[in-house]
Amino acid sequence: MNQVHVQEIECLLVLAEELHFGRTAERLGCSQSRVSQLVAGLERRVGVRLVDRTSRRVALSRFGAQFVQDVRPAFEALSTVVVRARERARSGTLSQLRIGFHGSVYEEVTEAFRRLRVHHEVALVLSEIPLGSPFTAVLEGKADAVVVELPVKEPALAVGFRFPPQDRLLAVASWHPLAGAERVHVEELATVDVLHPVGDAPDYWKAARVPPTTPGGVPIRSTTGISTVQEGLALVAAGDHGMLVCRPLTERAARSDVRYLGVEGLDEPSQLGLVWRRDRESWQLTTLAGLLAEEFARTAHGERVTA
Repeated sequence: MNQVHVQEIECLLVLAEELHFGRTAERLGCSQSRVSQLVAGLERRVGVRLVDRTSRRVALSRFGAQFVQDVRPAFEALSTVVVRARERARSGTLSQLRIGFHGSVYEEVTEAFRRLRVHHEVALVLSEIPLGSPFTAVLEGKADAVVVELPVKEPALAVGFRFPPQDRLLAVASWHPLAGAERVHVEELATVDVLHPVGDAPDYWKAARVPPTTPGGVPIRSTTGISTVQEGLALVAAGDHGMLVCRPLTERAARSDVRYLGVEGLDEPSQLGLVWRRDRESWQLTTLAGLLAEEFARTAHGERVTA
């Protein structure tokens, strides 16, 4: 292994995608002859031909295709380690968590993030994930955890922290026929075209966001999907749509062209959770869960901590 160069492996992986020496050289920023040298060097070290070359085509050999399949995950993992090390060096921390989230991040959450960095030397890399794909990033290992709406019934996932439940409200345009009321009954949802998240979320999760029927069994119409909360608010303000939202969002997304109405008879509140893969639980994740619990407990008692 000490004779196999990382550059040779990288070259083969790019060539496997391009199947063209010129395009491979362009991506790697080197000459075509250098690409040939790197591939030939790797073939000598492995002891088998990995690439079949003719004047008209380039293709992986049977051994080359198998080698690429086996080596790609290891190469990508090594690349990720190097990138994370570089990012930790820039931030001055010893470890890092990648957190995906929907919508906005509460002040209690950002304070927990700050304490994790200051007191435990763990940096946070935050990214907004598609509204209708709450679990994909964490299941595929692209995020260490996600802050998303519950429920979670995936066997591979664990809920490390449950945020306080929040009321759900109906967002409608300020000129909508329902906008004059402070509250509406849940059965009136059948009169609104309710926006739904688009993505690969499980059916049970989608049904929790937009129930298929009212408690009385009347179908709830939902003809239009959205990818972000802001997209949903724009559609609500501009058209006849409604959108079910949690109360904290209404406090952070106040706008004159949208009204937020209480919904009587809607049994299930909105609740976020910090979700991670059971097989990838770490002290960083459990520490973050503990800090979140402390922050929301202090908020409940009217306290704020910034130490």
